[in-house]
Amino acid sequence: MPVPNISSLTPGSFILNGIPGLEAVHMWISFPFCTMYIIALTGNFGLMYLIYSEDALHRPMYIFLALLSFTDVLMCTSTLPNTLFIFWFNFKEINFNACLVQMFFVHTFTGMESGMLMLMALDRYVAICFPLRYGTILTNPLIAKAGLLTFLRGVMLVIPFTLLTKRLPYCRGNLIPHTYCDHMSVAKVSCGNVKVNAVYGLMVALLIGGFDIFCITVSYTMILKAVVSLKSADARQKAFGTCTAHLCAIVITYVPAFFTFFTHRFGGHTIPPHIHIIMANLYLLLPPTMNPIVYGVKTKQIQNCVIRFFLQKKDASSQ
Repeated sequence: MPVPNISSLTPGSFILNGIPGLEAVHMWISFPFCTMYIIALTGNFGLMYLIYSEDALHRPMYIFLALLSFTDVLMCTSTLPNTLFIFWFNFKEINFNACLVQMFFVHTFTGMESGMLMLMALDRYVAICFPLRYGTILTNPLIAKAGLLTFLRGVMLVIPFTLLTKRLPYCRGNLIPHTYCDHMSVAKVSCGNVKVNAVYGLMVALLIGGFDIFCITVSYTMILKAVVSLKSADARQKAFGTCTAHLCAIVITYVPAFFTFFTHRFGGHTIPPHIHIIMANLYLLLPPTMNPIVYGVKTKQIQNCVIRFFLQKKDASSQ
């Protein structure tokens, strides 16, 4: 019996079906998604410009924050324009190779997001535990190398996702019940054995998420020890106050990430598909939307720079 050619089982394109069961209200769902996307772009580009233009923010903490904002913009832009096209124009078809490219960028940027939060935890550890050596330890070249390594880690671990998915035969049709090309959502359309994909996905989650969460936990354990040992209550409050925005960013990022990860693997039959897809979208959209707001509210130095920036603009326009 002749063996079918694998290339003949590769579809020319996939159909992204949007949010299963909620197709009739896609237009209504698009409004909060679009609003959040606009807030994310405005907030993150504004934050990056502020950090670039204000000398007072040329410090390691804010450079890491600028890198996080840049990652946030890339992460939400990798999916949201395509999702809005589905909602607004019913443009559901995506080329097979374009789907693989989107999958690559989605997982690379989410890995970078986690890595940036880990680097920011290490930054807080150095700032609180070694305040006198903070500027000499976290130099600009070291920050650049750390950011580059975080990016390369994501790229090297995600490339096999693309190769493993590309080799699969697709004989169950080309309909993907999702708004973007996620690794396991695409793999589940295949009629081949996806066990390798599932195992590798779990391994990457442990290598990236598990490692980053471990480093964050260790950093904050050491920070807590250092803060508790301070004699002054004001000093303790001030030291830990510099971490509140970062802790909020961790919660905003990892809660939807954990929900998406575990429901993909263990809750497929108990969680309604539309809940899973909405959370998968919020996982990519909520951190970029909320991070600039959180840091703007919780960081007094950013507030002061924003006020000074608008006062300078007002004075310039009045002259």
